Amino acid sequence: MSTPEAPHVACSHCGATNRVPAQRLGEDPVCGRCGQALLPGEPVELTDANFDQVVGQTDLPVVLDVWAAWCGPCRMMAPQFAAAAAQMKGRALFAKLDSDANPRTAAALGIRSIPTLVKLQRGRELARQSGALPAAQIVAFAG
Repeated sequence: MSTPEAPHVACSHCGATNRVPAQRLGEDPVCGRCGQALLPGEPVELTDANFDQVVGQTDLPVVLDVWAAWCGPCRMMAPQFAAAAAQMKGRALFAKLDSDANPRTAAALGIRSIPTLVKLQRGRELARQSGALPAAQIVAFAG
C-alpha cells in the first residue's frame, strides 16, 4: 500500500511497481527490478502493452502527450513537452503515446485530435487539453 510519504511509481520499461520515498522523487530514482530511471525528467514512451500498468500503478500525476509522427503541431510541441517534463521532474511522470502505433489505447482514451494532453492519476482522467502548447502552459496543466 502506498502512502504520501512513499508513493508508488511503475517502471515504463519492465512494469515493476516501485515505492519511492517522497523526498527522493527528484533524485533520479531507479527501478528496483531493471535499474532504469523511473522519473527521468524527460518523457517516457507508453504503448498499448504498458499503458495500463504504468498509469494505473503510478500515484504521481501522469501527463500524457498523445501524438503522431506525421502531425506538424505534435512535432512543434515535442521540445516544449520535454522542457515541461524537465521542470516537473519528481512531481509528475511525463509520457508520450504515439496514437498511430497504439490505436487501442488512443481509442480507449477517446482521442479525436492530436496533439492532446491528458492528465491522469491512478488511471483516472483528471483533465484534457487539445492543441499544441508552450512549456509554461504544459507545466500549469500538469500542476
